[in-house]
Amino acid sequence: MTDSAFRRVVEQHWSALEGEQTSGERNLRVSYLPVNTGSGPLAVGVDHDGHRHLLVPTHSHQKVRAGLDGPVLRLRKRPLEDKAIYQTYADLGCLRGDLNDLFTELCVDVLVVAESMPQTPVKALYRVLDRWRALFRTESKPLGPERIAGLFGELLLLTRLLEQDPSAHRFWHGPHGHRHDFSTATTAVEVKSTTVGEGRRPRIHGLDQLEPPAGGVLCLAWFRLQRTSADGMGTGFIESIERALRLCDDESALLELLAAAGYHSSDAHHYRDVRFVISKETWYRVDAEFPGLTSQALASAGVPVTILEVEYTVDLSGEHPVPLTHDTVSKVIDTMIQESV
Repeated sequence: MTDSAFRRVVEQHWSALEGEQTSGERNLRVSYLPVNTGSGPLAVGVDHDGHRHLLVPTHSHQKVRAGLDGPVLRLRKRPLEDKAIYQTYADLGCLRGDLNDLFTELCVDVLVVAESMPQTPVKALYRVLDRWRALFRTESKPLGPERIAGLFGELLLLTRLLEQDPSAHRFWHGPHGHRHDFSTATTAVEVKSTTVGEGRRPRIHGLDQLEPPAGGVLCLAWFRLQRTSADGMGTGFIESIERALRLCDDESALLELLAAAGYHSSDAHHYRDVRFVISKETWYRVDAEFPGLTSQALASAGVPVTILEVEYTVDLSGEHPVPLTHDTVSKVIDTMIQESV
């Protein structure tokens, strides 16, 4: 169906609903649209206050992205039930009647994309919301070589997690300044990457970066990356981002995390020639045998912790600490997945 055809259908449905008797304060007057998905058809609705809604069907266990909560648009999970059907939706509502025309255009975009992605309609909704948001995004400076390598290393772990759990982007906290790059209830992983050809000397930022979560386990994943030519071996930086987006069940949320990490899709052309080969990967458990400065260690030694913004380098080039085995690393990743269930 064309954009203009969708526009006519949506407006006709909303007009018909607005002509019906006002519903209760918590109810919606709903009309189904001719766009079917694996979870049922999309729908439009009008609430007690006359606000218009677009309803995108979702599975009952699927979470709806938080953060869009007025004053113009509100997105939330909403269950709807009648005599025959109980269905949950991602409910996108427009809270300003003077912007109904613009809301219609946004909804038409969602319908067009959802028609081409019938098995992942909520992902289609997120994609459109992100595209509209990009209209108002300010231009940013491209990432430098060190930050590109660092982000590539975090994407290596992220894609491994997403392969097992398409919602695993929720474990990635590094872009928002958390002390650990990835963390679940009791397991955390700090990722360090370098393009230096020898030694293993990760840079540690702060006295809490090597402190394990309370009652839990912290691992440090260290990657040596070799930059290659545009047509060379290895994996492209943009390729790794695109793979993560394909695996993720919330493309928009992942794009927000990438933006917080300094990457914006509008800058993709700057990174098309960036490729890396992973020449070495080593994991460590950060425990009492692991070298490092932490607030807990200083306090235990009776040293007052009054120093701020500490940065230092740890040399892991020797025989100790002993790296984790491949099987142990796999168990760490499995534990993180299990803790998310």
